[in-house]
Amino acid sequence: MLSRPVFPCIESFLAPQGTPLAWDRAHVWHPFTQMRDWCETEPVMLVEALGASVRDSHGRWYLDGNASIWTNLHGHRHPRLDAAVQRQLLHFAHTSFLGLTHPAAAQLSAELVALWPPNTLSRVFLSDNGSTAIEVALKMAGQYWQLVGRPEKQRFVAFEGAYHGDTLGASSLGGVATFTQRFAAWHLPVDRVDSLAALEAVSAGAVAAVVIEPLVQGANQMRLWPAGLLAQVREWCDRKGVFLIADEVMTGFGRTGTLFACEQEGVVPDFVALAKGLTGGYMPLAATLTTERVFEAFLGGAERTLYYGHSYAGHALACAVALENLAIFREEGVLSRLQTQIQRMGALFDQLLRPSPFVHEIRQCGFLAGIELRAADGAAFPAGLGMGARVCVAARKFGLLTRPVRDTVILMPPYCIKDSELDQAVRAIAAGIEECCTKP
Repeated sequence: MLSRPVFPCIESFLAPQGTPLAWDRAHVWHPFTQMRDWCETEPVMLVEALGASVRDSHGRWYLDGNASIWTNLHGHRHPRLDAAVQRQLLHFAHTSFLGLTHPAAAQLSAELVALWPPNTLSRVFLSDNGSTAIEVALKMAGQYWQLVGRPEKQRFVAFEGAYHGDTLGASSLGGVATFTQRFAAWHLPVDRVDSLAALEAVSAGAVAAVVIEPLVQGANQMRLWPAGLLAQVREWCDRKGVFLIADEVMTGFGRTGTLFACEQEGVVPDFVALAKGLTGGYMPLAATLTTERVFEAFLGGAERTLYYGHSYAGHALACAVALENLAIFREEGVLSRLQTQIQRMGALFDQLLRPSPFVHEIRQCGFLAGIELRAADGAAFPAGLGMGARVCVAARKFGLLTRPVRDTVILMPPYCIKDSELDQAVRAIAAGIEECCTKP
């Protein structure tokens, strides 16, 4: 007979001995990280942040070159955002959102709706990250067609190179094999296209929705869409009777130069997924906006209910800080100030990066950019070389923290970054390229 394991008693539990680094190496499994490599090197352990910078456990300060994985907008320890969390804590941190509500969630939903043209996106479903924002859009779209008597519309159309998250429904849409191919057996039915011409060839009868990242594909090395493509996809959806889902998880809240990327082509989707910058990078929160048409199809008996949700949906602290984030946009001229920063970023690229023989292409969309690296003869670096990662590690010595997507170095700093800091960030990338690419 097998003996049962003896579990420790919480009353006699003693805090583990050692250091945070030792605990991390012994127990933590990091996302998107080869843990063998992680355990062989000393990682950067962050202990403090302020404005556009973060400090590690050795006292070194770095510029936050990817805005804490594309989330932080106004900087770390922003006094208004800090105060918003503290004010909400005087009431409560979290309550159930299932069959209950609270003022911050209600006000946030009203303010998000007001950011879109009247009588378009009127309903808001709150969740906790970009993947779940997409997931609920897929479920809403699929269930809608069932409820209106079109159950055959159960397929989705997504684009090659797309990334929409890592939950199974969102992963189904992904067009980057690294993130998706191992799980393909469990994916939703998806037709994948790479252009408007390919979309035109799709038989729309069984399609529930088309999903697209407007203007730029983030995880596909910041690939830019041709101008006008988003509007043309909207027109196809209208003509074919298919929903359009816009994934503004990365592009939303000013990152492309307008509050939402969809604005630049005058497009209102049937669903929009928001996350990342929604709280200014402070807390996990996501929102899926949709139309009254979709909402009304779910009204009726229990069988029409959308059975989907999360324990932390409508999280009060997150909603409170999201409201303050929107207030900062309204009251501090963030978008108008951003236009100057966008121009400055482009000028620094022209001066410091484009002359390098190892910079194959710079893809800038608003205040985000991907700097694609190649050998001086134009050939791609060998896949196993990890040149993008090597350049990013080298840039740390010059005061910049950022991450690559393959051999494309990403620069997407907080909006509060100063001119001198932006100059430092681009120079750090240039120095990393010079150090690594000249002697691969």
